[in-house]
Amino acid sequence: MQNTAFLFPGQGSQSVGMLAELAAAYPQVQQSFAEASDVLGYDLWELTQQDPNDRLNTTEYTQPALLTAGVAAWRAWCSLSEARPRLLAGHSLGEYTALVCGGALGFADAVRLVALRGQLMQQAVPQGKGGMAAVLGLDDQQVIGLCEQVTALKDDDDWLVSAANFNSPGQVVVAGQADAVNQLIEQAREAGARRAQALPVSVPSHCELMRPAAKQLQQAMLEYAWQLPQIPIVQNVDAVIHHDVDEMQRALAAQLYQPVRWTDSVLALQTAGIESYAECGPGKVLAGLVKRIGNGRGAPMFGLAQPGGLQELAAAC
Repeated sequence: MQNTAFLFPGQGSQSVGMLAELAAAYPQVQQSFAEASDVLGYDLWELTQQDPNDRLNTTEYTQPALLTAGVAAWRAWCSLSEARPRLLAGHSLGEYTALVCGGALGFADAVRLVALRGQLMQQAVPQGKGGMAAVLGLDDQQVIGLCEQVTALKDDDDWLVSAANFNSPGQVVVAGQADAVNQLIEQAREAGARRAQALPVSVPSHCELMRPAAKQLQQAMLEYAWQLPQIPIVQNVDAVIHHDVDEMQRALAAQLYQPVRWTDSVLALQTAGIESYAECGPGKVLAGLVKRIGNGRGAPMFGLAQPGGLQELAAAC
């Protein structure tokens, strides 16, 4: 698997009932959710399968659910094959999953850390005061310029909007104060965006409004045992593999208030010789993005949220 990278999804890939079929075939799935439930103090498997209290899409619950789903899929793969990918990368929250699967951070510690991350993010901006939007059909610099124009409209530290995710060429997500984001949507449409629409999220991730949360999160990281991963990880705040634990942690904290450079991260994987990808977690969001980046269009993609995807990857190894 020297030309394969495993990719770990972030928020937006969750869905009620995710990994049910994989759980029926691989006991590692429910075992992973049971471990996380013990840490969290609530039944995470029930939340993901039934969502009785409509919490799955709330950040502080979404994050441990997706982390656990990615680790569960990884463990299912490890039970099936001894082959390991050459590189790892995770989109936003998915970077924590990559760190666990790469051996940099223990699973229970990561569950605690992402649960705290979700809580800090939720607390950083009051409900309804922040927002995010997807802008399609404009290039990165156009979106950056529009964000600067909108932010300059008011002399107010809380009035801001900035690029939050460079997901693929022509697909940028912005984040900031809710009214500023709405203004950006109007400006983007006037500038010829194919689509500009608000996203159903509870917090504005990857913008300056999250800097206080990032500071608290970085302090909390010191409570856990870290080591360099056994499988190198391209971190998405700077699209770099860090070979120092302190630098790795700083990049992880900065990711909370700086944009996710997913396009650059995938290009870094391709430059390193990656030719095929496995999405280790629910959904197909990352596979869709990779196809729009560099030479990813014809690259083999494997979805590890289903038993068939695991079998296909095992047969390809």
